Amino acid sequence: MHTVVLGTAGVTAADVVAVARRDARIELAPEAVEALAAARRIVDALAAKPEPVYGVSTGFGALATRHISPELRAQLQRNIVRSHAAGMGPRVEREVVRALMFLRLKTVCSGRTGVRPEVARTMADVLNAGITPVVHEYGSLGCSGDLAPLSHCALTLMGEGDAEGPDGTVRPAGELLAEHGITPVELREKEGLALLNGTDGMLGMLVMALDDLDTLYKSADVTAALSLEALLGTDRVLAPELHAIRPHPGQAASAANMLAVLKGSELTGHHQDDAPRVQDAYSVRCAPQVAGAGRDTMAHARLVAERELAAAVDNPVVLADGRVESNGNFHGAPVAYVLDFLAIAAADLGSIAERRTDRLLDKNRSHGLPPFLADDAGVDSGLMIAQYTQAALVSELKRLAVPASADSIPSSAMQEDHVSMGWSAARKLRTAVDNLARIVAVELYAATRGIELREGLKPAPASRAVIAAAREAGVRGAGPDRFLAPDLAAADAFVRSGALLAAAEGVTGALA
Repeated sequence: MHTVVLGTAGVTAADVVAVARRDARIELAPEAVEALAAARRIVDALAAKPEPVYGVSTGFGALATRHISPELRAQLQRNIVRSHAAGMGPRVEREVVRALMFLRLKTVCSGRTGVRPEVARTMADVLNAGITPVVHEYGSLGCSGDLAPLSHCALTLMGEGDAEGPDGTVRPAGELLAEHGITPVELREKEGLALLNGTDGMLGMLVMALDDLDTLYKSADVTAALSLEALLGTDRVLAPELHAIRPHPGQAASAANMLAVLKGSELTGHHQDDAPRVQDAYSVRCAPQVAGAGRDTMAHARLVAERELAAAVDNPVVLADGRVESNGNFHGAPVAYVLDFLAIAAADLGSIAERRTDRLLDKNRSHGLPPFLADDAGVDSGLMIAQYTQAALVSELKRLAVPASADSIPSSAMQEDHVSMGWSAARKLRTAVDNLARIVAVELYAATRGIELREGLKPAPASRAVIAAAREAGVRGAGPDRFLAPDLAAADAFVRSGALLAAAEGVTGALA
């Protein structure tokens, strides 16, 4: 099994995906243990002084003015976890919780939080045991960290609350820890606060969304190329010299992908044989421009994610010179903005894909294809309602594109008077990514059927490979009406799993 070694310098996106989705094991590097111990010595020294230090010997948030006596500090740290574990609503997905915990552990290992090494080891042990705290949908405003979600995770470290075991059963966390020989932590000064104060949930969801979108954007290039073939469109608009004069890198990459898929096609360039078309509709001709803009948006989001993955987000923080200073680095604005930006890009990619599907189904615009790609139009409805479903998903994407980060609501007696809503941006992006996969799947289903109905002309080798793989995966082809939902589900799985992309790349080589 793959192992991720945590040092003091942060982690990579690949590390996050490996732990969250593939249960990679975690080890603490010696340098991380040394940094943890050194920072803890600073916190212990401050705790012994009479002067109040935020998070060490004071209350929290709007209650930070109260100095807490030494005998009450352990209770204070327990209480902040218990009181902040106030989430409500459905459970958050296992992979999100694992990413959340792993990224908090990443910051803890930076040596900037003052947490003891044994707390970090317990966090790693819980993840390695496959124990997943129960975290709820609502409770984070994306400022002062993803407070409620992280509190539910910290509660598990204390042996309290509920968690899911490696068998998928939810049980009391204390029982699960005992079964795996893990001793619950007894929090000391600053440790409760340090376990709650980060942008880890929204960052984890950003990293996983980027992983999914990388596959989906390449897959959308493939389905756009298939639609172009089915519509007898021209591939001349994909020429590299045309995209070089508007030098957006994403646009050039998308056009190159489509051109690679279409290489060797006998279907392209026949658009003037039966109708006086001078150029294709925007949804076909401008596919690289729209998909390319989304790719460039992803590149910016990756840059933000990389910076955040290298960050140590906590308040207060232990600096290299020994100072413990309050700060505002827990504000989620940088992450929230790109989460919203990606939702906008996903909505537009879904929108243009749906327009191509609609064109394939309209006999007045499909250049010779039967109405709705039906076997016997009138008796058969063909893919009429598949497009309805796709249109409903597109409209949902447009609603999800409304930015969460433009909102703010004050909390904590106006101490936290401006918040990022980054967690909410991340949650809606996950839904948007899921819906985008379904939209691409419907275009795939329509485009492959359209190509099969073009008799006498051979599609490109890559297109033939995609169609063959799709049929083998249960995405059935043209024919009389049948129960359509299973076919669409098979198409969705084919796209989501990466099988569509793999089939194309088996001919084209790696797409950009």
